[in-house]
Amino acid sequence: MLTSSSVLVSSPLGSAQFSIAAFLAWGTSDFLGGFGTRRANAFLFTTIVNLGGLAMVITLAFLSHDPFPSLRSTIWVLVGGICGGAALAVFYFALASGKMGLTAPVSAVLSAAIPTFFSIFTDGWPGRLRIAGFFVAAAGLWLITRSEDGRTPEGIGLAVLAGIGFSAFYLGVREAGPAPALWVATLTRVGGLLATGTVALSQRRFHEITSSGVRLAAITGCIDSLGTILFVHASQAGRLDEAVVISSLYPAVTVVLAHLVLKEHFTRWRLAGLLAALAAVPMIAAG
Repeated sequence: MLTSSSVLVSSPLGSAQFSIAAFLAWGTSDFLGGFGTRRANAFLFTTIVNLGGLAMVITLAFLSHDPFPSLRSTIWVLVGGICGGAALAVFYFALASGKMGLTAPVSAVLSAAIPTFFSIFTDGWPGRLRIAGFFVAAAGLWLITRSEDGRTPEGIGLAVLAGIGFSAFYLGVREAGPAPALWVATLTRVGGLLATGTVALSQRRFHEITSSGVRLAAITGCIDSLGTILFVHASQAGRLDEAVVISSLYPAVTVVLAHLVLKEHFTRWRLAGLLAALAAVPMIAAG
């Protein structure tokens, strides 16, 4: 019988492996999502992303025979999934309208920073490393958004909005408490499907995606859901802070793929801001 615990590795090496696999999956899915949305309606594309991911995770959840989460946990995960699903559509649109190597780190930093500020009011002040991460993130965001002609790079505003939505997702999952990873991923996709599907149906722009776009969206959803499952397993196989630090590096994959595939070029100042933003993510997560 397949169970969630059967894939866990109790050693720190196992946790690191799961975390590395998670950030590789998330970084790859972000790149594919941004690339696919350039040729499709963002909410329609993300609806198919959610459908593809849901088909995979719900199958795994039933095969796992893990108990279904409590009503309270279910509600919190669904709320988080709705916020995360809407944020994902906005994020993909931001990636498509702006430079992937700039928008991805902005969303990553905010999605890590906002829950940290929330924790200040619930758990007290963070450590010095996390506070230092705030300043590094602020400097990185300023350098990234700095423009020689006085204009803000396209897509940054949407990236900020997406980061706020992702933060709501993390907080929703946090309030849900412990629950089987596969069911968390399933409920997350259900919530995301409710959010993006409602918008896609109201827009009625079903022609704004090709058959190849549908296939790309389904693959993106599977990879993104795989990243979620791997991250939860990483946090269960070892220390949570280790899992967060390593998994939070996913924008680096998006940046590298955007440079290699799309030949994105950065000015010296924005490259410095990019590096600062990427450095701030693990500082904020681990401080």
